[in-house]
Amino acid sequence: MLGLGAAGVAAAPLLQGAVERGLGAVADKDPTGLSGLLPNGGGFRYYSVTSSVPRRTSADYELTVDGLVDHPARYTLDGLKALPQTRLVRDVQCVTGWRVPETPFEGVPLSALLDAAGVRPGAKAIRFTCFDGAYSESLTLEQARRPDVLVALRMQDKDLAHAHGGPVRLYVAPMYFYKSAKWLSGITVTDSVRPGYWEELGYDVDAWVGRSNGRDDTPTA
Repeated sequence: MLGLGAAGVAAAPLLQGAVERGLGAVADKDPTGLSGLLPNGGGFRYYSVTSSVPRRTSADYELTVDGLVDHPARYTLDGLKALPQTRLVRDVQCVTGWRVPETPFEGVPLSALLDAAGVRPGAKAIRFTCFDGAYSESLTLEQARRPDVLVALRMQDKDLAHAHGGPVRLYVAPMYFYKSAKWLSGITVTDSVRPGYWEELGYDVDAWVGRSNGRDDTPTA
């Protein structure tokens, strides 16, 4: 019995990883979104608004920073990894109700990329676009400069998996998780807030956990 118990403990991480990879692969090709209702060992649900999402690696990933800036930039994955990184540990809260406690994220503070680009006077907001070809998000410039908003490269002390929005996603710690756009490819500084994918369908533009979308969840930050 002790031997079986030890074997189960040793195998659990491998089994959990296999389940997560399997569900991620299914969700990646599921246009209905029903696979997002399936639980997995990590507590996350996998969502995509397209029938499939192309994969990007260090060989072909690129993040652009443009719009109302003095110094438009293009970052490779290796270039982002070379910048100073910040690690945050917060609960993740989805607007559909599920929560994953104390989830580590690591990445480059969005404010650092904005400072390097030189935001011009008159700029009011940021628009985020994604290489799935469909998803978008937005933040006000004030929100984007918060220290708990990252261009994230790692989650749960591992490189971001494709199903979790890798290799790079946005992470907005104090807001519902739909604001943390997956498969991030573009950061555009704008003169006004442009509602993102879910906001166009009725979700709140300002998505503070516990203070929006009619929910009263405990704040995450």
